[in-house]
Amino acid sequence: MKPLAELPSPRVDYASRTYWAGTIKMGLSKFFILRVLHDGPMHGYDVAKAVERTTGGCCSPTEGTIYPVLREFETGGFVTVAEEVVQGRQRRVYALTDPGRAAFRVALDAWMEATAALQDTGRAFAAADKARKGCC
Repeated sequence: MKPLAELPSPRVDYASRTYWAGTIKMGLSKFFILRVLHDGPMHGYDVAKAVERTTGGCCSPTEGTIYPVLREFETGGFVTVAEEVVQGRQRRVYALTDPGRAAFRVALDAWMEATAALQDTGRAFAAADKARKGCC
């Protein structure tokens, strides 16, 4: 068996929409978790459904992704957790703290800045593409 350093790394297909969509969704998931918790406390399943609803299905976090993020936010003091019994089941209900609300505002500003840069890039690319083709 080869040592890890000698194993070839997996090839990333940068021309794949799936690759880019996954990369974007991974970054946006944390943002949208903060976003939906900004509306009020909810348990993990409701957070996942609210993110999916809010993003029109663009981001659909699974249990495998949402709960580690919620634990990370809890550890960082961005959310609090309360145990509640809902329909006879024990549930952990997550609520945004003041630092969590502040983090959401910072994240919103950062994503809006990135969005503006992407829009500028898209317009510049379209104009250059049009000029290259000799189109009006």
